[in-house]
Amino acid sequence: MAKKKPARSARRAAGRKMAKAGPRKSARAANRVTKLTTARPAVNAGPSLGRPKVTGEEDLDMLFKEDYHARQIFKFLRVSTVKELEGYSAGEILRVLSRPIKETVERIRRSLAERNRCLAGDQDFAMEHKEHSKDALPGR
Repeated sequence: MAKKKPARSARRAAGRKMAKAGPRKSARAANRVTKLTTARPAVNAGPSLGRPKVTGEEDLDMLFKEDYHARQIFKFLRVSTVKELEGYSAGEILRVLSRPIKETVERIRRSLAERNRCLAGDQDFAMEHKEHSKDALPGR
């Protein structure tokens, strides 16, 4: 009967090493140096959102097909893709959208003041505007 080989751990304990096919020691050291020099420095970016679930070329009308108000905003901003929309900040979108409303309310206030009328609590503005327009008229 043939002798049984000792267990693998027993072989290592006995001083026998398993033969490994690999580069020579000097080649491994050179490889380690090249890995260190070609490694990219870590980018100090904020926390990652992870892998995007839609591409930058995704059509906003299809992505927000059930949100009519969002599509109206995209039309007002003249953007059609996610990438174009990402160029705006939330505050910038609010400023762009609210500017026409503010201008319209000011026109309403001036028009009412010229007709001796005013909005609720806006009598001071009407009085100032009426005086200012009286001073601006030539010949009066």
